[in-house]
Amino acid sequence: MSNDYPDSDDGAPVQEDRLWQGNGWTARVIKNDDDDGWAVAMIKDGEPEPALVGPWTMGRDKKNPKPLDVNAFNTLVKTANEVIRRHEQQLHAQLHKNVTVGTDDGPVKVCLDITPDEDDPYATLSAFDQYGEELAKVRVAPTFKLSVTSASAWIENGFRRP
Repeated sequence: MSNDYPDSDDGAPVQEDRLWQGNGWTARVIKNDDDDGWAVAMIKDGEPEPALVGPWTMGRDKKNPKPLDVNAFNTLVKTANEVIRRHEQQLHAQLHKNVTVGTDDGPVKVCLDITPDEDDPYATLSAFDQYGEELAKVRVAPTFKLSVTSASAWIENGFRRP
């Protein structure tokens, strides 16, 4: 494991009151800097930063955190996986957009796929007929704004680079 909490000496995942590993995740109960309470950080194996940090319940003594257990850990893993899935969906929606334009030859689906390369970001504008056949594909600036109006103008302009 590449986080700060390697497996125990015998190779088994650590499963302690404030540190629990399994299913590709590490849960770590930490002091909440904002108040007197506790927080739990969920770190996916191999990732440098937590995918999720949230409040953690106080124990019965009202000073120390409630110990982690298998049920709490499994719930945290499910929640952290959902956070990652939503983030991936949001990113996908930002990078891949499409509109449909009605033409004399039928509907045309126009897609904008952005490639967020650090050195050379770009986007690809492509058009597909109602059967999914590609009609055209051009490289455009990653800042290209796809709308029904911009897609219609591209189609009417013979699919020349906007």
